[in-house]
Amino acid sequence: MNKNLEMQLAVPAGNLDAYIQATRSIPMLSAEEEKELATRLQEQGDLGAAQKLILSHLRFVVHIARGYSGYGLPLADLIQEGNIGLMKAVKRFDPKVGVRLVSFAVYWIRAEIHEFILRNWRIVKVATTKAQRKLFFNLRSAKQRLGWLNHEEVETVARDLGVTPKDVLEMESRMSGQDIAFDEPDSDDDKPTFSPVSYLQDVQNEPSRIIEAEDWEAHNHEQLQEAMQTLDDRSRDIIQSRWLTENKATLHQLADKYHVSAERIRQLENNAIKKLQKAMAA
Repeated sequence: MNKNLEMQLAVPAGNLDAYIQATRSIPMLSAEEEKELATRLQEQGDLGAAQKLILSHLRFVVHIARGYSGYGLPLADLIQEGNIGLMKAVKRFDPKVGVRLVSFAVYWIRAEIHEFILRNWRIVKVATTKAQRKLFFNLRSAKQRLGWLNHEEVETVARDLGVTPKDVLEMESRMSGQDIAFDEPDSDDDKPTFSPVSYLQDVQNEPSRIIEAEDWEAHNHEQLQEAMQTLDDRSRDIIQSRWLTENKATLHQLADKYHVSAERIRQLENNAIKKLQKAMAA
């Protein structure tokens, strides 16, 4: 990818909200547009096509990055790393495979974010603020002389460093923690593990599943519209008035409209629903 595109993908540290709004304003690509652009990139090396593919998927990077906001790292940095993963995915995407780019890219985006978290996990875990870093370095020096601290030593260190005993105990606990492997250990037992791989990703909100749900909803809506055309005018109006409008009509209102009883409207409604279900199941 060229330098100009990399500059466009740079996340402004002081104006993150504006960047996120900008990603939402970029129109999404249809499956046909995406395939055409990916083919141009693969066969002709068209960097303009690559740029369109990347820009249209920046909103998904933001969505994925937000799922990792609990690790104490700036969201802008997480998005930046996710953008790198997106660029790598676009470069390797093969439109002939028959999957959408987002389904392929989500793994590359996560991989870059995971790598970034792992590079920074230890320092974030130990000290995240200037005061904590100062306490960390001073306490590390004290522990080298004293080893594990008893109650009196905790009080002494707290007094010498001008902090509370609670701050000393919390930092000592952080310093005694050990790094753990990212992947689950090889084991034949079924004991639960607490490796980062077990909880880093949120599969329920991954973009590929969101797109799949949206496509399924659109498919159902199209089927419903086709099924509605199989109803007579009165039955169609009853279903629309009872179920498909914001201000739903009552049985008595429709009974007055068609000069029949409310029970007759209920029967017509039930018959129409059965016809719709049969038509949509076909």
